[in-house]
Amino acid sequence: MTDPPSPVGTEPAGGPAADQSASAGPTRPSRRKQVIAGLVTLVVLVIVFFGIFPKFANYGEAWESIQEMSASSLALFALATVANILIYVFPYQAALPGLAYGRAFIVRQTSFMISNAVPAGGAFGLGVQYAMLNGYGIDPAVSTSAIGVTSVWNLMVTLALPALGLLALVLSDEATSGALLGAVLSLVALGVMVGGLALILRSEGWARRLGGWGDALLARLRPRTAPAAGEDGPLTAGALRFRDQTVDVVHDRWIRLTVTNFGQQLSQFAVLAVAVYGLGGKSTGINLLELFAAFSLARLAGFIPITPGGLGTVDAALVGLMSAFGMDKDQALAANLLWRAATFIPQVVIGIVTFLIWRVEQNKRLGGSTVAAAPSA
Repeated sequence: MTDPPSPVGTEPAGGPAADQSASAGPTRPSRRKQVIAGLVTLVVLVIVFFGIFPKFANYGEAWESIQEMSASSLALFALATVANILIYVFPYQAALPGLAYGRAFIVRQTSFMISNAVPAGGAFGLGVQYAMLNGYGIDPAVSTSAIGVTSVWNLMVTLALPALGLLALVLSDEATSGALLGAVLSLVALGVMVGGLALILRSEGWARRLGGWGDALLARLRPRTAPAAGEDGPLTAGALRFRDQTVDVVHDRWIRLTVTNFGQQLSQFAVLAVAVYGLGGKSTGINLLELFAAFSLARLAGFIPITPGGLGTVDAALVGLMSAFGMDKDQALAANLLWRAATFIPQVVIGIVTFLIWRVEQNKRLGGSTVAAAPSA
């Protein structure tokens, strides 16, 4: 994703307008939506972990496989887990180059905890990011740009992984028709997304043109969304707003954004690979290229907006794909349980801690501001 619109790490302009802008952003989901999302998540988890998996593999056998891992394998697994947590912050710093690692870590981990552990927490997590970055003195426009660009790049890299997985399958002579179809579809989606992004960032005219095409299609499907004569439709307005917010960051930092986002995704794969090889290496029935293909294709299940963080959906796809490539079913289940535990539980726990740290920092900052203002009252 030239330089951000305003320097990162400086205090935003004061006054009501700035405060209003800082508070802008996604609103918290309604209580009803959170309850419904929570129930749906619970149902999916019960179906996958207590309905599908027990018929597919044996939890007892999976647990025995985990217990038989050597001390060196467990140590390497712990190291990969820590590395994944530390690398998770880098894409955020690529979009906000002036943000210190410690502060970026607090924002990123807190956002992960809310977005992935709270039902319907995605919008709430975005709102918390805005509040935290504003509390660290980052201009709201810079925050919006960084959050938007980070999300888009993460999406594009996730779509690119299956294409790399396809290459891995071709190299290993294990490409099935289903795997090929999934990889091709993700490659097409990636091409459309990258092409559209490039045109939007190329010029305001292209952003308006693409948005207009989208609005015309949307109006056919939902006539009520048709804009009034002389006004921009919702997609046109969104494309123009996105371009204004991100064009400078993308122009100057797209290489760093790409490298760090690939690094984040590959660090998660490294956790899985260490788990698989700690369970038995090649004797598990799957090689590294096949494992990468299974991982990259399973990640596509995360796009199904049913559960936070793809809980259950990604797990089912991953276990099924690893088994389809020849991995022992019990060991595939064990590897997934290890991977999910290592890439989910620590960051949720850390996110709770970082949220509390941020709250303490904010209370001190606000308390200091109140004390400083008292003599002039």
